[in-house]
Amino acid sequence: MYSGVKSSTPTLTHVIPSQGRDGVFAVTSLGDDVFLVRDNSQQVKVYDAETLTLQRHITVHGLGPRLFGLVACPKNNCLYASDYNNNIHRVELSGSNAVKKWSVARGPRGLSVNIAHNLVVACHEANKLQEYTTHGSLVREICLQSGVTYPWHAIQLSTGDYVVSQDVPPGVVSVVGVDGQVIHSYGQSQTSDVGQMTYPASLAVTKNDDILVADVDNNRILSINRSTGCVQELALSVDDGIRDPFDLCLDESRGRLYVGELGGQHRVLVFGGVRL
Repeated sequence: MYSGVKSSTPTLTHVIPSQGRDGVFAVTSLGDDVFLVRDNSQQVKVYDAETLTLQRHITVHGLGPRLFGLVACPKNNCLYASDYNNNIHRVELSGSNAVKKWSVARGPRGLSVNIAHNLVVACHEANKLQEYTTHGSLVREICLQSGVTYPWHAIQLSTGDYVVSQDVPPGVVSVVGVDGQVIHSYGQSQTSDVGQMTYPASLAVTKNDDILVADVDNNRILSINRSTGCVQELALSVDDGIRDPFDLCLDESRGRLYVGELGGQHRVLVFGGVRL
């Protein structure tokens, strides 16, 4: 059993299959659409959220071969993508697919949309979080202090603090304040036998501020109960197992969890029956 996401048995309901050897770098959803980017692609694939069939492609020139962050904003009806060349691409979803690009600090990785509907960028090499308006104006910069290095993904909690995954061994997920100081860190659980995280990448946060972690090298998804501090493995049944789960997307409206595989069969696994 596990804590955090409240579902007795999350069920694998759909699989978006691989396309060659290109792993899934990022997946996100908005309304009736699911957006997916694979390795070595300048195209965002758009799937119907109900049937999970491919509907169309959005070409974003200049993305480059490595895209580590993708997130949709319902408030501004747009899609954000980070590229390896220190840029953010904002794609208008109203029908025009117009793209706006701006530069950010070194090594943009995971993206999220915060309480103020601004974009939060985890800047891996710069060791900071940056917050931008939807038009690319810098609102705030959080320089991460001792105990947090090489941030991979950051999401704002309802308290205003940020949960941050770190691309360093041993694997750690930390909660930091707006001053960049560590408030709490989660690594090896003291209340279960899940063992040490080795490469925590993408995060997802529930309405109750419980945290899901893609523990890539251990081929699993972890759940962190914020009220108890308990870290446990999410019970996700896949016949041939999950391989290199790199990106997560929690669809609250459908009670779904999307898991993108960077390795293995390079699929997107879709789990239903996830109660938040």
